[in-house]
Amino acid sequence: MIEENPRVLVLGIGNILMLDEGVGNKVATELQRNFTFPDDVVVMDGGTMGLGMIHLFRGVEFLLLVDAVDSTGHPAGTVVRVSPHDFAPNQVLHSLHDVRFVDVLNAAEMIGIMPEADCIGIQVENMSPAEIEIGLSAPVADAVPRAMASVLYVLEEHGVTAEPATGPESDPALQARVAQEKADVASRQAEGA
Repeated sequence: MIEENPRVLVLGIGNILMLDEGVGNKVATELQRNFTFPDDVVVMDGGTMGLGMIHLFRGVEFLLLVDAVDSTGHPAGTVVRVSPHDFAPNQVLHSLHDVRFVDVLNAAEMIGIMPEADCIGIQVENMSPAEIEIGLSAPVADAVPRAMASVLYVLEEHGVTAEPATGPESDPALQARVAQEKADVASRQAEGA
């Protein structure tokens, strides 16, 4: 639980019981384990909170969402950056009770607490397993370091620098892969600019 709302909020959302649908949660968890952030930045696994997460936006200046996407036309494991409103058509609703994240943002805007927002999406392979299944398909699991690197890159655009964590739960090999992926993301961005 957030004691004081941060200036920057990174929110990984999804349902870990639905295979690749849990990739946003996995990215948030790995960022928490492997990197330290300034005091005004919070990285959080938002689960499937839906409209219940609106209160988290109070006082937030920048929100970065990380979630599974489908129907992007890209192969499974592709990491994409899209605006929140472009993100909505690619989110999968599991029932008529689900709320798209863009609906959460629209509600936040209606009550005057909508922060600037951006989204990192990871194209899924399977988020409709026949039975409850925790984990990620191979291409989506392999994309987690790239997604983490993309988050760190976007945060740097907003003046936030994360440092590799040194605690017992941190994974130096994963940190090194994220650093390599981040250099590639930056290189590709420079080529496209």
